Amino acid sequence: MQASTLKTGLLEAAGWMFYLTLLMLLALALPRSVFDPESRDYLLLIGAVGIWRYSMGAVHFLRGTLFLYVVYPYYRRKVKKLGKDADPSQVFLLVTSFRIDALTTAQVYRSVIREAIDCGYPTTMVCSIVELSDELLVKNLWTRMNPPEHVKLDFVRIPGTGKRDGLAYGFRAISRKMPDENAVVAVIDGDTVLGEGVVRKTVPWFKLFPNVGGLTTNELCEVRGGYIMSEWHKLRFAQRHLNMCSMALSKRVLTMTGRMSVFRAEVVTNPAFIADVESDHLDHWRLGRFQFLTGDDKSSWFSLMSLGYDTFYVPDAAINTVEHPPEKSFIKASRKLMFRWYGNNLRQNARALRLGTRRLGWFTSVVLFDQRVSMWTSLLGLSVAIIASIKYGPGIFIAYLLWIGLTRLALTLLLSVTGHRIGPAYPVILYYNQIVGAMVKVYVFFRLDQQSWTRQPTKLDRGLLSFQRWFNTWSSRSMTFAAASVFIATLMALV
Repeated sequence: MQASTLKTGLLEAAGWMFYLTLLMLLALALPRSVFDPESRDYLLLIGAVGIWRYSMGAVHFLRGTLFLYVVYPYYRRKVKKLGKDADPSQVFLLVTSFRIDALTTAQVYRSVIREAIDCGYPTTMVCSIVELSDELLVKNLWTRMNPPEHVKLDFVRIPGTGKRDGLAYGFRAISRKMPDENAVVAVIDGDTVLGEGVVRKTVPWFKLFPNVGGLTTNELCEVRGGYIMSEWHKLRFAQRHLNMCSMALSKRVLTMTGRMSVFRAEVVTNPAFIADVESDHLDHWRLGRFQFLTGDDKSSWFSLMSLGYDTFYVPDAAINTVEHPPEKSFIKASRKLMFRWYGNNLRQNARALRLGTRRLGWFTSVVLFDQRVSMWTSLLGLSVAIIASIKYGPGIFIAYLLWIGLTRLALTLLLSVTGHRIGPAYPVILYYNQIVGAMVKVYVFFRLDQQSWTRQPTKLDRGLLSFQRWFNTWSSRSMTFAAASVFIATLMALV
């Protein structure tokens, strides 16, 4: 183990040295005129867009740090003072599992059974599964671990029609047990290994905050893929941690993460909430009405907001997710995952804004608005640099690359406050996410009806007539081309 740790440390040190060397070479390659204020090549462009983007990042960083190191420790002391008064009357652990390898499934259910035993509360484990093999595996683990009498096991067998159906069946099974107002329900994905003590760390918050309807947890990951894929996921979780802390300051966490979130039982047994998760849909002016196939975490968040609840984040309650990339190629896998994540985000975004600032608060409304415009603002710098370098010379583009290298290095170092490990590939991956992510957002924005799981072969079949399919396809292509053309033409005119 020590040899492996030493090897990893040396490789990371070499990676940092290589990155810093590249920055120095870029600085040496810059024409002298770039730094000369009297030269026409000298550009100092701090526009409204740049101020907006960096201001949003700075505000998230300050809010996240404030919550993580000041506000949350204060809340935690208040929870500790509640003692036994914060204990729930009953805990339900709902696990949904479909087409996950046996090794991962065994790790997940072993951790869930262990938590059910160790938390000490009256606990029922509800397994929403499709395949008989999963049921046999769980029963075998149950027999081996031999839980005490206050821990019970229940199975819900469902057709393999998607996670939304699995959740809805599980919620109805819990409803039939008629939990009281002090009961809580943890919703756990089939590839989520629970950290020790995660149940006891999450359930007391509902007593401290009577209006919190749901909360989510910190995520770490084990990636079954190459180095870049692993670093990409770890970077994403570090950014997620900081943003979650920022939004938790307002009790407006923007997603009830499907990997593990905890709800009041009165929420998941509410027929309106179950309907939102099971059959959420969107009426689009051009694409018509379509069901949401993915994005149950966004549907549950929107339902909580609509029902008048707050949402929260518990940064010291950690889970470990086992990530299985959908493709061997990093480019293909990351694009597939971005397409699903950003599609889920954009499908919920517009209607969430319609809830208004009175319900969401001003900061949350600004964040939701920023999610909509960031697909264009993220592409602005690169586009201007390319156009300007064609007109004024390659020095502009070299200066742009140096600026990107320095700012992404600074952003990476700032992420160290989250407690997540940072690596030398992070600055490059940050920029990759900015550019490729923005292009994927633009693409999916005009194709909100296109959805598919990355792990399951489930696709949305709307049964459209041939003309409607043709119209949706070509209107999406036309609007994408028109929007991109207006964006590029505007920049060319300005430059």
